[in-house]
Order: sequence, then structure tokens, then C-alpha cells
Amino acid sequence: MKNFALFLLITGFIYLASCEKNKDSENFKEITGTTWRSDSLLVNGVDASGIGGLLEDFKGDVNFNEDGTGTFGKYEGKWMFALNETQLIITSDSLPLPLSANIKELTKTSLKITTIFPNPLNQTSPLNIRMTFKPK
Repeated sequence: MKNFALFLLITGFIYLASCEKNKDSENFKEITGTTWRSDSLLVNGVDASGIGGLLEDFKGDVNFNEDGTGTFGKYEGKWMFALNETQLIITSDSLPLPLSANIKELTKTSLKITTIFPNPLNQTSPLNIRMTFKPK
């Protein structure tokens, strides 16, 4: 339970400390300039995009709109950059927590993000999540 509380605290800090996105930045242009389609959705190195998988609802198209809104598979919500555009924060009423992810790659042909998420079955062993997207 301590890890979960720490995760919430860190996520909240990142969310509050994040800077307003720079609409002229290359990262902003890259992420908003296309519709992304999920390529691989992994939890602890295993595909989690299938029926009943933890990332099943992230499967499909992802759109990052210039106004900070977006669609992320089946989710709708808001997004923003954080920490000098090295992190991505996604919030949605459908998610139990904001998703705070590290941007590993953002180009015209690839978006790769990673994050850790509390494991509801084992609080001492968080889930390692890696999501990759390609332009539609």
C-alpha cells in the first residue's frame, strides 16, 4: 500500500509541476500531427491487448488534439507534456489514476512510451507497461 501511495504522490506532483505545452515544439507537432494506431501493448513483456488484457481498451486509434483533449483507444480524456516534454500525462474519467508515461521515442513514424503502474494483485511488484504506436 505504501508503493501505491507513493505512486499517487509522484504522479500528482508530475501532473501539477508539468509545464504548459509549447505549441511550436517539434514534439507537439509530431504527436498532434497524425492519428496513431497501437502497435504493441505490453505488460511485463507480455501482450496485454487481447480480450481481458490490462491494455485491451488502449488498443486502436490514438489522437492527441492540439487543445489538449484526445482519444486513447476506447478512452477519452486530456493529455499534456511534462518534464520538458519527456513525459506524457493522460487523464480520463475512465482511468482510476492519471497515466504518467516516459516518452522513449517520438518521431513521424513511431511513438513509444513506458510507465509503471500499481499491480492490484501484488502492491510490492508494480506492472511494467510499454506501448508503441505507428501512424495510421
